Amino acid sequence: MNAAAHLDSEQPLSPGVRAWDLMSRIWKTCKPFVEEVAASFALTPQQLVALKVLGEQGKIAMSELANYLGCDASNVTSIVDKLETRGLVERRSTERDRRVKALLLTAEGQALYGQVSMSFKQPPPVIDNLPVADQEALCAIFSRALGLMELSASRLPTIEA
Repeated sequence: MNAAAHLDSEQPLSPGVRAWDLMSRIWKTCKPFVEEVAASFALTPQQLVALKVLGEQGKIAMSELANYLGCDASNVTSIVDKLETRGLVERRSTERDRRVKALLLTAEGQALYGQVSMSFKQPPPVIDNLPVADQEALCAIFSRALGLMELSASRLPTIEA
């Protein structure tokens, strides 16, 4: 249920609930922007995000990419198969465990990643049309939220593959 549905509710929603609802609604509004950027490179949105993650993270395991994409390994296999067919990604066995496949961008994939990165430097209109002070406030808030997320993640136990 979104925050708007609670306007007549007896109990007001917390600011955190309202913020999360608004963030989700903004993301949904931006989805066509992401789809348009992906299509301009003949990619699906999932392939675009995979390319972006690999460009930012370098060589990572398929399971790590699945975590970034929020999907299971079978979905990642299909996404990577299509990127590999286009010559954008290659799979390599890791030195520690030859059964584990690491992914990395090819030279062509790195070139496309550079173009994709440039496309994402221009924000969608929903953000770009806000006053600069509001954009700065969003940057500050999102930076603090990401900092808290990274701190929480660093406290989780790690599992060696």
